[in-house]
Amino acid sequence: MMKIGIIGCGNIGRVVIRAVFEGVVDCEVVCVFDADRRGFEKLPKEVISCLLFTDKFDFFIMQDMDIVVEAASQEAVREFSAFVLGGGKDMMIMSVGALVDAGFRGQLVGLAKEKKVKIYIPSGAIAGIDGLKSAMSAGVGGVVLTTSKPPSSLGVDTKTKRIIYDGYAEEAVRLFPKNVNVSATLALAGVGFEKTRVKIIADPNLKENVHEVVVRGDFGTFSVRVENVPSPDNPKTSYLAALSAIATLKKITSPLQIGT
Repeated sequence: MMKIGIIGCGNIGRVVIRAVFEGVVDCEVVCVFDADRRGFEKLPKEVISCLLFTDKFDFFIMQDMDIVVEAASQEAVREFSAFVLGGGKDMMIMSVGALVDAGFRGQLVGLAKEKKVKIYIPSGAIAGIDGLKSAMSAGVGGVVLTTSKPPSSLGVDTKTKRIIYDGYAEEAVRLFPKNVNVSATLALAGVGFEKTRVKIIADPNLKENVHEVVVRGDFGTFSVRVENVPSPDNPKTSYLAALSAIATLKKITSPLQIGT
């Protein structure tokens, strides 16, 4: 059985933990690391009693784990990823925006090659990643992401629909680090951070987070629209993002691999 450790016991971390304890994923949670215990305390008591929690990374990284799931922040990715990979452990990164830095990304990929481990990037709160990856084999001319969210999810106070960003993924992930991991994932799967067009809209009429992707290339054109329900514990996180972490763990542990 695959043994996992979790960095960050916020919304995504707790969804993954519950899935493991409910038998949705065939693996074992060995240890949970978070500087703040309050998120951990939100788990059911019967789950808490079975889990090892620590606020000390040095203790966490010494545990017997096959893969570490980062579900904390871009800062956590930058601070801890090299230690995880260098310790011979696979890693799943949810805060994908941290990989906008090409030098840092290259360092992690190089370390993973050296240690013969893998870095997993779930599809997150979007659909169409498989199609984009396939299209890249023939050439993609353009990728455009339009993200529309309730103003509260973006930390914006507006009574009218308003475009708050129109540019490229490279800058979008820096300006909105807690909101646009989708653009980072698209950029990594496709034409890069400098060429992936991103538009972010604050819309007070919305209750859901909406992501629309248009991809054009030699293969033709496809478009995807996803209307995400916000996670109950955190309106800035789409529920589908947490579910994609579970799906990735299931794929890793399954003998039958479906999708590109």
